[in-house]
This record gives sequence, C-alpha cells and structure tokens, in this order.
Amino acid sequence: MSGNIELLDRTLAAAKAEGRSALIAYLPAGFPTVDGGIEAVKAAFDGGADVVEVGLPHSDPVLDGPVIQTADDIALRGGVKIADVLRTVREAHAATGKPVLVMTYWNPVDRYGVERFTAELAEAGGAGCILPDLPVQESALWREHATKHGLATVFVVAPSSKDERLATITAAGSGFVYAASLMGVTGTRASVGAQAQNLVERTRATTDLPVCVGLGVSDATQAAEVAGFADGVIVGSAFVQRMLDAADEAAGIAAVRALAGELAEGVRGHA
Repeated sequence: MSGNIELLDRTLAAAKAEGRSALIAYLPAGFPTVDGGIEAVKAAFDGGADVVEVGLPHSDPVLDGPVIQTADDIALRGGVKIADVLRTVREAHAATGKPVLVMTYWNPVDRYGVERFTAELAEAGGAGCILPDLPVQESALWREHATKHGLATVFVVAPSSKDERLATITAAGSGFVYAASLMGVTGTRASVGAQAQNLVERTRATTDLPVCVGLGVSDATQAAEVAGFADGVIVGSAFVQRMLDAADEAAGIAAVRALAGELAEGVRGHA
C-alpha cells in the first residue's frame, strides 16, 4: 500500500492556491494518554489544522524545549510504544482523511527497523516522517524504504545552514522543508523573524518544495506574521502547553481545538 505523500502534497498545494500558509500542528503521541492523544489530533484538525505531526516520545529529545519534554515524559511514564504512535496516526487519519506525519528522532526507528517502520507507517495511512537528527548523508536506507512506501521525508534546516548545505538537504527531501528558527527568548522577535524570513528565502532558492517554519509561534498574531513569508506555520509547544494547563483531558482537547481555530484564523487572516 502506498503512503499518503500525495495527500500531503495536495493539501499544501490547496493552501497555496487559497493564497495562504498551511497550519501544521504538532502533538506527541500518548499524551496525556494514548486515547487522549488521538482525540487531541482530531481536535487540532477540527479546529482548522491542515496537517498534524505526531511526535514519537523520546527520553532525550535534544531539539525540543521543556514543554514538549514534559509531555514526552508523561507519555513515556504511561508506557507509550511505537505501536501506539502508529495507532494514533491510523485513527486520526481514518477519522479525518487528512495528512498525518510522524516526527521522530532516528534512534527509535533504527532500533525498530527501517523497513518495518516505513511499511507500518504507510499501512497506517501516514504521510511521511520528519527526522530532525538524521543527517542527509546517512539517510539513503531510510529514503529508499520511504520512497518504496510513498512516504515523505522531511528534513530540518536551520539559520546556521550554509547555502550549499541547504541545497544538499532540500534535494534529498520530499513533502516540505522544515525550517527551524527561534523566536522570543533568544532575541527580539523582529530580528529573529527576519532571520527566519531570510532562511525561508535562502531555502526557496534551492527547491520547489514548500518551506514551513517552526518558530515558537504561540498565537494568531505570530501565526499571521510567519504566514507572511512561509508556506506553512508549524505550532507545537503552544498546543502542548494548553493541554498541560487544562484541568482535565476533556478540557485539554477542547483547548487544542480552540487554539487551532485561533491560529487558523491568523494564517487565513494574512491571506
């Protein structure tokens, strides 16, 4: 069975045709529970997300901030397994018909087996994988199996990436390019926004793939700002924080739906 990279491509193209950025939400599997996590993904779509990334919780999520680390810890203490991540993808995609990716560090996939993981992700209806710590030069085996199963391989680029490196990364990727930047505590937002915009422009010079920005976006105003220069706006910690702050699971799921609605308005408002 081929995966859903075509669905992802169509979804991003449809947003572009509407003259707007896509809204991409990130939520960890198994948080606050496996069932609650599945409902949260559905709620993000219900609120207006175009695409959802399901995080595979990891004990050492080096690229994630404290909010997502906290959620990962809750999921891992709850005993979340790769099977639960795949179930989250399967049920969320089946319920919504929308593109669901997995975001994971490389080690769990390597241990599970690349062939097995790609086959099972495709069978679950997954659209692909974001692999933040897999170097492009070590990705041939993954890409071979991902291509065989119709899965997107999304690589991460950063402001520190030189132009030549950007070209190497984008040539190997599919689906979209994840442009990682920072906003808020590391400097004034205006200058960091300019840094992200510069990264998008440099990345676009190397590829026709959509360039989507994960920036610490937490509200509709910031979403609209990033939507002004990126093909997609990726929001993770803000969703997780709303769930951590909620009185109970049902309130957390409602908060995800509400935030997705606010962010979707921000993204569409820019259009």
